[in-house]
Amino acid sequence: MNSRKPFFHGPWRRAALAHRRTRRELLTWPAPVRGMLWMVLGGILFTCLNTLARGLSMQLDVYETQFLRYLFGLVVMLPLVWRHGWQAYRPVNIVGQFWRGGVHTLGLILWFTALPNIPLADMTAIGFTGPIFIMLGAAWFLGEPMHRDRWVAALIGFAGVLVVVLPKLSGSGGWYNLIMLASSPVFAASFLITKALTRYEKAGVIVLWQALTVTVFSLPMALPNWQTPTLVQWGAFAMTGVLGTLGHYCLTRAFHTADISATQSLRFLDLVWASVAGWLVFGDVPSQWTWAGALVILGATVWIARREGRRPAEVVPD
Repeated sequence: MNSRKPFFHGPWRRAALAHRRTRRELLTWPAPVRGMLWMVLGGILFTCLNTLARGLSMQLDVYETQFLRYLFGLVVMLPLVWRHGWQAYRPVNIVGQFWRGGVHTLGLILWFTALPNIPLADMTAIGFTGPIFIMLGAAWFLGEPMHRDRWVAALIGFAGVLVVVLPKLSGSGGWYNLIMLASSPVFAASFLITKALTRYEKAGVIVLWQALTVTVFSLPMALPNWQTPTLVQWGAFAMTGVLGTLGHYCLTRAFHTADISATQSLRFLDLVWASVAGWLVFGDVPSQWTWAGALVILGATVWIARREGRRPAEVVPD
């Protein structure tokens, strides 16, 4: 009988023990601090994802890049489907899943069209408008009350967008900033559909069907200008699938661990990560207008998040 331990037994065991010790230590930290750490980690992962996606979209057709990014996101989830079985991921409302996938694909078309043509920092600053569009959409389509504070935050946030976008409209490719901005309300609509679906769908089901439907809807646009990726590009696409899945996991843990008002103030760090990545990889240097507009947008977002956090919760009947 061979009593030798497998080659990786020692390293894997030490890694598992270190993970348990680290997890026990982190659990002793206050919940808001742990939520903020998850938020920071998620922001770094999404910055890496966006950097890879921008680089790939500058080498290949943007719609092929969109298709392969979500195809590999789907591939990353297949082991979970294999482990738990297809029945665990069958949706209650398949029509709603396809509606959400279609709306999200529309937002991605706009996003990927603009992605190769604007700096990462500008893209991140414009993305700060997302929570404001979600707030407005929740009032108009879900019937949530639109308090005066929310209108003020929306107007201030829109002013911040103008600070970022208007100085660039006269330059080469300046209109791509407006295309990127147009993707924000579309993604907000996708988020609101997601919120409606969470009433009777599990999170894993929604994530899987988003990857599946976006992949299906993106394929027809990817085929006309298809160019077979190189081995390095295939590896980069595989990495986008991993980064996207891990990033969404970190954000989910952040929102589960801490109040959203506690995590929103850290979103400005996303602009720092994007500026560093854009400078190192693409040689982009953010303008003073980008930083000024981002501060205005983020200030409006953080202000309304904190106001909402202090607002008495409404009683929802069973």
